[in-house]
Amino acid sequence: MFERFTKDARAVVKGAVEQCEGAGAQTVDAEHLLLALLDRGAGRGAFALAALGLAAERRESVARALEAARRRAGLSQAEAEALAGLGIDVAEIVSRVEEAHGVGAMSGDRKDRGWWGGHRSFSRGAKDVLEKSLRIAVARRERSIGDEHLLLALTARPGVPAEVLADHGVTYESVTRVLSGGGEAKAG
Repeated sequence: MFERFTKDARAVVKGAVEQCEGAGAQTVDAEHLLLALLDRGAGRGAFALAALGLAAERRESVARALEAARRRAGLSQAEAEALAGLGIDVAEIVSRVEEAHGVGAMSGDRKDRGWWGGHRSFSRGAKDVLEKSLRIAVARRERSIGDEHLLLALTARPGVPAEVLADHGVTYESVTRVLSGGGEAKAG
């Protein structure tokens, strides 16, 4: 599959590995792919993000939202709200766990484990994004997988990255509209 990736898509995947290493995480997650995509200044995916008002200056807002989800053990805001409807206060649970075990205790990143080969593996979520990007490219009858397909996959797959992107005005539909020349859906 990687032989079909464009230079821009490969740069996003490489950037995701760097994001993972920089965070001290054990596996490359879909969130790392999103952050790497936001860091790219080139490519159709970066163009779509900028056209939808998610430029570099708003990257920190996305990073904060992803960190908040990581502290909630990867639960999306919608999942936390659903649990609240059942009387479970996720914020209170996180607070108590972090009080006892330190900030980020629920994030799942175990920095004390050793490495076998020095390579970061990809989580199931990141693999799903890569596979979904292939399916999207095939469905669009495109021969290669670009960073725009990674962006579309991130918006199409349920979970924290799609929720964070939607909160910033970036949805599958808006990205599709921009990529097909339908213009900017939102400025700012």
